[in-house]
Amino acid sequence: MQIGQILLTIVLPAVVSLIVGLTGGYFYRKNVAEAKVERAEESVRKMIVDAQKRAESIKKEIVLEAKEEVVQLRTELDNETKERRAEAQRMEKRLLQREELLDKKLFSIEKKEENVTRKERDLTKAKEDIQVVFNQQVEQLEKISSMTSSEAKELLIEKIETEAKRDAAVMVREIEEQAKSEADKKTRVILANSIQKVAADHVAEYTVSVVPLPNDEMKGRIIGREGRNIRALETAPGIDLIIDDTPEAVILSGFDPVRREVARLALERLIIDGRIHPARIEEMVNKAKKDVDTQIREAGEQAMFDVGVHNLHPELVKLLGRLKFRTSYGQNVLKHSMEVAHLCAAMAAEIGADIKIAKRAGLLHDIGKAADHEIEGPHIQIGADLAKKYHEKDNIIHAIMAHHGDVEAETVEAVLVQAADAISAARPGARRESLENYVKRLQALEEIANAFEGVDRTFAIQAGREVRIIVKPEDVDDAAMQVMAKDIVKRIEQELDYPGQIKVNVIRESRTVEYAK
Repeated sequence: MQIGQILLTIVLPAVVSLIVGLTGGYFYRKNVAEAKVERAEESVRKMIVDAQKRAESIKKEIVLEAKEEVVQLRTELDNETKERRAEAQRMEKRLLQREELLDKKLFSIEKKEENVTRKERDLTKAKEDIQVVFNQQVEQLEKISSMTSSEAKELLIEKIETEAKRDAAVMVREIEEQAKSEADKKTRVILANSIQKVAADHVAEYTVSVVPLPNDEMKGRIIGREGRNIRALETAPGIDLIIDDTPEAVILSGFDPVRREVARLALERLIIDGRIHPARIEEMVNKAKKDVDTQIREAGEQAMFDVGVHNLHPELVKLLGRLKFRTSYGQNVLKHSMEVAHLCAAMAAEIGADIKIAKRAGLLHDIGKAADHEIEGPHIQIGADLAKKYHEKDNIIHAIMAHHGDVEAETVEAVLVQAADAISAARPGARRESLENYVKRLQALEEIANAFEGVDRTFAIQAGREVRIIVKPEDVDDAAMQVMAKDIVKRIEQELDYPGQIKVNVIRESRTVEYAK
């Protein structure tokens, strides 16, 4: 109890003091806050009043500026309006002047139209009068000539057409003669220089080889007992051995020149050795084959070196060497190919073509002849296939295909190969032909020319290099001669095979003979 009283005595005054303090503090803060609020409200009212005053002054300034700008714009608008009015007045004055000018011109044009209309009427009347007179004249002419106007027109057209053809033929002849004259001069210089650079000897070669014997007794040893040796000599190399009455000589015959060369070497060695029997013959033939293969390779390499062509496939080199033993119309094909290559190079240098391509194509143009005994087909196709097989370029293959005109030449180098091939083959003594082929070609030339209407006589001369055609003057005129010559040339080119070129000479002669009595 005492403790409770003590606590009550201590705590109660403290609680009362706390409540009194809190109440006083509350009222004090309330008064302070109200005073601050009043001061803030007063400050805000002053700021509002000041803002209103400033806004009024700004408003007045803006209104004044706007009024000044409106006045300035009105002034500018008035000035512009005045200028436009003045310009419109000037334009109106100009338009009025133009209208006056147009009215004057229109009046003048109307007068001219009246004059033109009057003149047209007069012209129409004059035309009608002229037509009447023309019709009368035509009727009179028809009566006089006993021909209608359509018949006269046809006759006149036919006459004009004939004259035009004659004039055209004369003009064509003059142009061609001029072009030929200029072309002949240039080609003569180029060909002369080319041929002079590549002048070469020609030796005719045949399909037989003659082997000399030390004496006629050797013939019996070659034949052998019951013909064993001669059969072995013919069988091993694949040629024919001819033993006749020719003193101290035997003949080897065969179309394959390589086999014939193998047989010749083997037989010469057998004659020197003296031991002739089938076993020895077979041995010598095998050795000769190896020696000939070596010769072939060396000949191909030497030809490449002499011509200046490089990087040929080894098989093409061998084929090139085989041409050493191949002949065409008695002309050695390897020498011919080398000559064509040199001619192509010389002509290419003269006209600015590719010398390397021309030279390579010239050397390989007859490569097909090295295998035409083994492969069926023309040597041109064989050569093109071989060149393609051994990776030659397309322009080389094309030149091979075109060198006899079977394919149209599309490159300058192909044309050069054609020309060089013809030059090499056409040289005097370069090739030989059998009498039978020679006579047939002459007959064919004369038959082609005689087939044309108006031909009187035909003569093939200069070993078939020229054909002279005498025409009937009453059937063929000067203009028709030109056409006939061209047609004959086309027929010859289409139907005949010949080296070089053939000159077609058409001759027309009129003679008048009278006798004084």
